[in-house]
Amino acid sequence: MTVLKSFSKLLIVLTLFIGAMAQAEVAVIVSASNGNGSLDKDTIERIFLGKTASFPDGSQAIPVDQNEGSAAREAFNDKVLGKSSSQLKAYWSRLIFTGKGTPPKESGSDADVVALVAKNPNLVGYVDAAAVDGSVKVVYKFQ
Repeated sequence: MTVLKSFSKLLIVLTLFIGAMAQAEVAVIVSASNGNGSLDKDTIERIFLGKTASFPDGSQAIPVDQNEGSAAREAFNDKVLGKSSSQLKAYWSRLIFTGKGTPPKESGSDADVVALVAKNPNLVGYVDAAAVDGSVKVVYKFQ
């Protein structure tokens, strides 16, 4: 009976942990030297879907994705772009085939995206909000 109680407690803890992970806040970031203080969801969506190549202030906007399968990327695709990874693959396949666009470059993990975005004011990326440091600024957050 104690094994069953221990297993039940472990299951509850794991469920709470996974629930907390699923609720992690994701931050859309730009370099601290980028002139844009905030971006709305529509602007971010347009940048990441290749529909615009500029920030609202007119400067060049280059999107950076995390690696496929990362929790932040899945959350970003769902909450900001409103598409699944398979829908995005089909979307980009059409644009590539017609010569009308190329998907964002993949940069890796949260730390990789922060480091890359911090060095270039034209880049915009997304990371787990806990990974944000003073080298970048948050222009949009979602959960």
